[in-house]
Amino acid sequence: ETERPSLVIVRSHIAFGAPKAIDTAKSHGSPLGADEVAAAKKALGWDPEAQFFVPPEVMEHMAGFIRERGIATQEEWKRTFERWSTAFPGLREEWDADRTGKPRPGWLEALPVFPAGEDVATRDAGKAVMQAFKLFTPTMIGGAADLVESTKTEFEGAGLFSASHTGRNIPFGIREHAMGSIVNGISLTQGMLKPYGSTFLIFSDYMRPAVRLSALGYLQSVWAWTHDSVAVGEDGPTHQPVEHHMALRAIPNLWYVRPADANETSMAWRIALEREGGPVALALSRQKVPTFDRTEVAPAEGALRGAYALWQSGTGLPDVVLIATGSEVWVALDAAKAMDANVRVVSMPCWELFAEQPQDYRDETIPRDVRARLSVEAGVSLGWKEWVGDAGDSVAIDRFGASAPGAEVLEKLGFTAENVAAKATALLERVT
Repeated sequence: ETERPSLVIVRSHIAFGAPKAIDTAKSHGSPLGADEVAAAKKALGWDPEAQFFVPPEVMEHMAGFIRERGIATQEEWKRTFERWSTAFPGLREEWDADRTGKPRPGWLEALPVFPAGEDVATRDAGKAVMQAFKLFTPTMIGGAADLVESTKTEFEGAGLFSASHTGRNIPFGIREHAMGSIVNGISLTQGMLKPYGSTFLIFSDYMRPAVRLSALGYLQSVWAWTHDSVAVGEDGPTHQPVEHHMALRAIPNLWYVRPADANETSMAWRIALEREGGPVALALSRQKVPTFDRTEVAPAEGALRGAYALWQSGTGLPDVVLIATGSEVWVALDAAKAMDANVRVVSMPCWELFAEQPQDYRDETIPRDVRARLSVEAGVSLGWKEWVGDAGDSVAIDRFGASAPGAEVLEKLGFTAENVAAKATALLERVT
């Protein structure tokens, strides 16, 4: 069969040849032992006393036919590649450049800058960013698990890979685990191809083993997840992630990025495209959020350091620090502006990246001398003591969500400027 994949099913016997262990569960997780190994060798016609022994027939087969065929195939490929390089020198230059795994020059200048005052869901901003860097990343390929219309992670006009291998969009179907495994496999090209996979954040559970392996393997996989909070709305608790932010941050070497507005989303994708030592996960909102006026708050490039002081009502050491992520940052900012205190708002899109910054920068951003620190994130409070300290507090969701319009769910669970301001004020009074 040369036109379609083949499925070969081998009905085997575990521990075949071992007289006591064959077809038993014990042989799956326990050593056979010296006596059983010797008995198995005897049953297979091998010398039971020989250790680390490979039969001569196997050595001859591998060193002969298999090795020689591999060398011949490789040499033929090299000759073909050199002929192609001579015939198409311009394409060869592009080949060499794209093998670095880095976008082509000019991509940073092409990233969109979103105007202030317009409410934009970060998934919509993510779509605009992808179209902007599309031409500078010709070897980037990926798709969604049957949710591309909702996650908005399609390279428009780039075609389907299944229809033409020049296409860049892969419709993975409702198979999150398979998608994750496929994306990791593509990542093993070590820079030649940059893959991504997308679904709702809640469904990252279905692909968690693949996400974990991408981090374990230092792969450059990109995970683009949307609908990242209880603001999903009427679909209810089954579709509303609450524990997922922390569960994913718990994976070593995974950078989990939750941008606050459209311009931080540009920076989030920049982080994903520039990181070389492991995977990056983007958590984007379904609902619209304000686009900050960057003449009034700090530049979005601060997100490239994982966290940054977005705004402060006064000067010098603040009285209280509000640390927020993603779509809750604007709520924290509105709360800070309503408080009668010197309040700093820190946007923290990526814990892991911030943790890699020099200690001086971390202490400058979240001063150790300020004990009144309040985290604001639509997820469980577990883990926030890392940044708010023992005296700090959290506006969080330590329960499942509810089936209602997203704005109503957020209000019911305390994600309003009034509640955040009240909790921050109470915290300040308690620790001073």
